[in-house]
Amino acid sequence: WSNTGRSQAKFKLVNGRPGSERSSLHGPSPVTTFGPKACMLKNPKAVMHIQDPASQRLTWNKPPKSVLIIKKIRDTSLLQPFKELCIFLTQQKNMIVYVERKVIEDPAIANESFVSIKKNICTFREDYDDISNCVDFIICLGGDGTLLYASSLFQESVPPVMAFHLGSLGFLTPFNFDTFQSQVTQVIEGNAAIILRSRLEVKVVKEYRENGSVEEMSLVTNGNKTMQYQVLNEVVVDRGPSSYLSNVDLFLDGHLITTVQGDGVIVSTPTGSTAYAVAAGATMIHPNVPAIMITPICPHSLSFRPIVVPAGVELKIMLSRDARNTAWVSLDGRKRQEIAYGDSITITTSCFPVPSICFRDPVNDWFESLAQCLHWNVRKKQSHLSSEEEEF
Repeated sequence: WSNTGRSQAKFKLVNGRPGSERSSLHGPSPVTTFGPKACMLKNPKAVMHIQDPASQRLTWNKPPKSVLIIKKIRDTSLLQPFKELCIFLTQQKNMIVYVERKVIEDPAIANESFVSIKKNICTFREDYDDISNCVDFIICLGGDGTLLYASSLFQESVPPVMAFHLGSLGFLTPFNFDTFQSQVTQVIEGNAAIILRSRLEVKVVKEYRENGSVEEMSLVTNGNKTMQYQVLNEVVVDRGPSSYLSNVDLFLDGHLITTVQGDGVIVSTPTGSTAYAVAAGATMIHPNVPAIMITPICPHSLSFRPIVVPAGVELKIMLSRDARNTAWVSLDGRKRQEIAYGDSITITTSCFPVPSICFRDPVNDWFESLAQCLHWNVRKKQSHLSSEEEEF
């Protein structure tokens, strides 16, 4: 695997990135190359830039040679599956395995049985080492949080993600580990369906303050500090530790549409619609639907209902002039920070989705998760009327 091959793959990502101008309310056409070697199989019959979910299939430009394993930290129940997976990938599939350094440094695996495995594993550190052009696909061991964490590691193109259900909920993890060898082999051979889970591109702009400081500063413009993130589930703006109502203005494409007065507001992707948003009373949206959901948290209004807007719009959230306190923002449950008057949060649909590998297909997997994880529409069935009862 020469550097030339990887450079060409990376160059394809740059060329495939849509421009800044918006021409459709469906949002930007998602990038369909994932990591150095994976892409989505083209469907010649597709007439829209969003393919029929049944036709979304994984294919490889070149055979995959490297895999990133995301493992839930300090979970002893995952030690044996992690060991078996590493041995299978390194010894039987001759693949390069990447693991985060803190996983290897976990005292739970610091024993003799893992010595031989460690020699064949490459490590990296979050926020220090860039592995975006080194990983061909990702395997997650744990719950839904492992997939969210995998998404946060890749701020542009994301390699295909295969998630095994070894956690608590498992809405985003459709694979059972019992038959992992045959399932991983099918993915390596390119025999798998994928679902493109859209992400939100979030820009948090902090107004310059003489005594203030902002961590993770990525850009400074006119004294303001801008931080950019890719979010898979949701952006949550809430009142934080204050006892006062949250009071924030919500803009859509530059127009003020409402002021949120309550505990806060959730801006979520279709994938995130089954997370915090559904607990706050929102509806559930299939991940293939190009949309953004806006859900108030305990609004002080009987008429403020959750709404769905087109994926192509730009949302902006700012603290209202009448606010009695600051607000707080969190992104997929992480990167929590305070928002003061003059700061802003801009949210658009990202052109870098998360290609999640399906167990069956995007439609069946989603309804299976609704039934198994959320017990959607589960009730005792009504009994059949007897002939005597029908007469009455």
